[in-house]
Amino acid sequence: MSQNTDTGSMPLVAHLTELRNRVLRCVAAVLLVFLCLFYFAQEIYALVSAPLRAYLPEGATMIATGVASPFFTPFKLTMVVSVFVTIPYILHQVWGFIAPGLYQREKRIAVPLLVSSIFLYYAGMAFAYFVVFPIMFGFFASVTPAGVAMMTDIGQYLDFVLTIFFAFGVAFEIPVATFLLIWVGVVEVATLKKSRPYVVVGCFVVGMVLTPPDIFSQTLLALPMWFLFEVGLIFGGLAIKDRAKAEAAEADEGLDESNPV
Repeated sequence: MSQNTDTGSMPLVAHLTELRNRVLRCVAAVLLVFLCLFYFAQEIYALVSAPLRAYLPEGATMIATGVASPFFTPFKLTMVVSVFVTIPYILHQVWGFIAPGLYQREKRIAVPLLVSSIFLYYAGMAFAYFVVFPIMFGFFASVTPAGVAMMTDIGQYLDFVLTIFFAFGVAFEIPVATFLLIWVGVVEVATLKKSRPYVVVGCFVVGMVLTPPDIFSQTLLALPMWFLFEVGLIFGGLAIKDRAKAEAAEADEGLDESNPV
């Protein structure tokens, strides 16, 4: 009895060992990238803070209200950047862990989704940095009351931009989420099309919650979310049609085999 129990527990032990090894590889990759980037921590923070510093009044600078903020804020940013840089490798390790349990047809769908999710997350961050930040910080600078010096704390600024990066990165994953909902069969394309007005309202609500209280940043998040929802809807519909054709072809082959001439 004990031998059967030990034999039966081996697969679980093997899976846990593999999971541990892959997690350690991910941690090692993040630490390796961090060690390579730490020397440039100040330059990295200067790059991330450039959109705000461009709109500071002449002679004004960012400030550090904490004693250790000049060190720990770039340190924190460099660690976050290291995680962002290693996301493709981390997802590769995740894929290597779950891929053996997938069917071949599921793998054909999962690989493009994995690649597109990485691209879309980076695209969301780039959109926030190059499009949203200049408009947002320009608006904030324009509404600064007279007699108030605009000098932002570096720690608060970092927390603010990381939140925006995360919000736009997640928002740009909408096509993947929409495609998966359609592919799995949770909702139908026709149902989502009928729900389009509610989706539009939901996009603006999410934009209001995840962005600062100004109409520009809210709109700049809501409109891409709506557009990306439509993209996911289109590709989801195409995938369902392709799957229906494949199933019909398989059914026809089955009929031909069962009725030989």
